Amino acid sequence: MFASRSKIVSPRLLVASQGSLKINSAQLGKHVPRSFTSQTPHLRTMASSSLGDHAAQVVFGQKHVTKGLGRQVEAVLTKAQGSYVTLGDGRQLLDFTCGIGVTNLGHCHPKVSAAAAEQCMKIVHGQCSIGFTQPYLELIDRLLPMMPHPSLDSFYFWNSGSEAIEGAIKMARIITGKQNIISMQGGYHGRTYGAMAVTKSKTIYSEGFHPLMPGVFSMPFPYWHHFSLPPSTPTSELSKLSLNQLHLLLSQQTAPRDTAAILIEPVMGEGGYVPAPPEFLQGLREICDKEGILLIIDEVQSGFGRTGKNFAVEYSGVRPDIMTIAKGLANGFPLSGVISKKEFTDKLKPGSMGGTYAGNAVACAAGVAVADAFKEENILENVNARSKELFAALEALRSKPELSSAILDVRGQGLMVAVEFASPKGTGPYDPLRNTSVPEKLSSRVAKRCQEKGMLILTTSVYEVIRFIPALNITKEDLAKGCQIFAEAVEEVVKEG
Repeated sequence: MFASRSKIVSPRLLVASQGSLKINSAQLGKHVPRSFTSQTPHLRTMASSSLGDHAAQVVFGQKHVTKGLGRQVEAVLTKAQGSYVTLGDGRQLLDFTCGIGVTNLGHCHPKVSAAAAEQCMKIVHGQCSIGFTQPYLELIDRLLPMMPHPSLDSFYFWNSGSEAIEGAIKMARIITGKQNIISMQGGYHGRTYGAMAVTKSKTIYSEGFHPLMPGVFSMPFPYWHHFSLPPSTPTSELSKLSLNQLHLLLSQQTAPRDTAAILIEPVMGEGGYVPAPPEFLQGLREICDKEGILLIIDEVQSGFGRTGKNFAVEYSGVRPDIMTIAKGLANGFPLSGVISKKEFTDKLKPGSMGGTYAGNAVACAAGVAVADAFKEENILENVNARSKELFAALEALRSKPELSSAILDVRGQGLMVAVEFASPKGTGPYDPLRNTSVPEKLSSRVAKRCQEKGMLILTTSVYEVIRFIPALNITKEDLAKGCQIFAEAVEEVVKEG
């Protein structure tokens, strides 16, 4: 019965999810015969029901969506294409957030969306504990040549970045027979219980949820803030200071014989978009090899071309023992992965990993299309070209005399870039980098002004940081437009004081 009806409904209008059909109600009359809707009352209801106008929809959402979710804008996102999103009130905004680094190929990339729609008409859900699905295997085939090291040859797909971290922690403990995990001050790895325990970017993610997973220790990331040093401090010096703290940690708090893994983002995301110096990652690799500790590289946000290479760890030449991926992997379809080497994963018992939706066939089909698009559309070349233009625009803004004291740092890699503003309060009364001559809350005020001017952009970290996450295939013109909006917003807010 389902197969016969699927011939009537266009794949573009139909999404199969958990056994139910959802069809674009605005186009039901045009594409679906009246006899079909008359036989399916729930579709007829969907076609005529309404939450009212945009304002009413926002009020409905504010009333019924849990308060635990924060929002950048109080609006309904009704459409998105490329580098733009459209709101229910008709406003169109340039999107420099990409769903927080998810829609790396822009919203509704035609090849990716088409691949997912086609897969919807073949098999939507073939649970990973029952058998293989073809998209799952095809995605592994596409990813193998992209890996930062040939030893990464064993894949497990899950749904979210947080789940990938959970899986990586489980694997590290089984592989090594040890428990403790070392993560970075400022690092972000998710909001599920294990991931929340290794997240050290903000207390908001774990406040009130203790006790957390035991066996977690943290060390300073080589970020000048963590040592109360100026932004001009050489990365080589910061790396030595951080590695020294790691040696102290291993001798004072968690012995190597008890330490399963060190977990790090090669570009710290939520903590402020701070690239890890190559010498620091190389130092971690050396210590891990010496002490029998696994190195887990979290590429959830920095992976898939975001930094100008397939994966950010490539800049250091360091080999991960385990690597986690998500976000840009499937351009908006929920999919993540835990990748290691077969020698390690052969130690896992069948059934120790799994999940109802793990490696969903539709999401994997989208992932295959993403990998193909990266090659066919020269995505990395565009990232590196636009990156140069973005850094040039931000440095030009920073060099203006009236802004030089307000802009503390410009940093990042590829199209994972941050601007950090000075703060009159800093992180507290003992912060030596406080600057009482600049306005308060510059990052949030600038982000809001950008939104008013037609662009979505996000803040990040406990510091005054704005992060740039445009689509990796953004045009030269749209990037320039975004840089102009940002420059105007900064100048206006600083002038207002």
